[in-house]
Amino acid sequence: MLGGGLLPGTLAVVYGATGIGKTHLGLTFAHHGIAADREPGLVFDMNARGDSQQHHAYAERLFDWKLGRWTHAVTPMTHPYPPDGALADRYSDAFPWAGKVRDYQVPTPDGAEFDWNWKASYNHALYTVRPFFYFHFAAGTRRVVVDGVEPTDVPAESIQFFLFDELYRKVIHRDAEILGMEICLPVWKHRDFIDAHRYGHADITTLLLVTAEETRLEDLLARKVGAGDLGAVANTLLVTGTERVGTRVGRFLSVVKHRGSTMSDAIVEYRITERGIEFP
Repeated sequence: MLGGGLLPGTLAVVYGATGIGKTHLGLTFAHHGIAADREPGLVFDMNARGDSQQHHAYAERLFDWKLGRWTHAVTPMTHPYPPDGALADRYSDAFPWAGKVRDYQVPTPDGAEFDWNWKASYNHALYTVRPFFYFHFAAGTRRVVVDGVEPTDVPAESIQFFLFDELYRKVIHRDAEILGMEICLPVWKHRDFIDAHRYGHADITTLLLVTAEETRLEDLLARKVGAGDLGAVANTLLVTGTERVGTRVGRFLSVVKHRGSTMSDAIVEYRITERGIEFP
């Protein structure tokens, strides 16, 4: 359906209702990084309710892949390098916030600003998040799956969309040397490591999985793009939804947009089995 697949260095967004199979799709894309890049991808879970999406169980059942949780944090001027075995941990849930941006703000004479206590919590989380991406990218990982984005009427008001935008611009697609110098302090002490582990951030492909309120494919295809909706700026946009097929309900996928390569205009049915997503 995608001529050549998802393109390196781009953002792809998948919209679909809960239970439609987005997590299966994301884990499949991440695991296939082994064949494409000799390294599996990273899974960043933004679901504030914990692992209700079964990433770990699915990964082990489908691929015999033990999706370890990354806990290594690097505070300023401390030893930055991950302990032995930590690079096998490719799951992080360090952003446990959902709801609206204004839920994390306080009023000011000029409008509103983020609450200082929340900013402190966010900055503390970055001590874990930035090394999670940097050291895996330095080791060869080139795929990122971001899951757990909850439905919202106004994307511009969603704290999850705000956080993803920050993550995408300031971490995933930050210059490797600059990100390394921000993490590995003092820089002079870690200069050789930073220089030896430069990577091209333009080679990293990100798949963002967004839960939509709509369940039917037709409704998703007719979905309006709102202010702050990342689907409007993504390179690739896919929608997954249900439709009645005789006496059963089928799951279908459609490619709405795929810049820079050929794409199919077909609406394709798929099924979720013990082996994951399968196309008839």
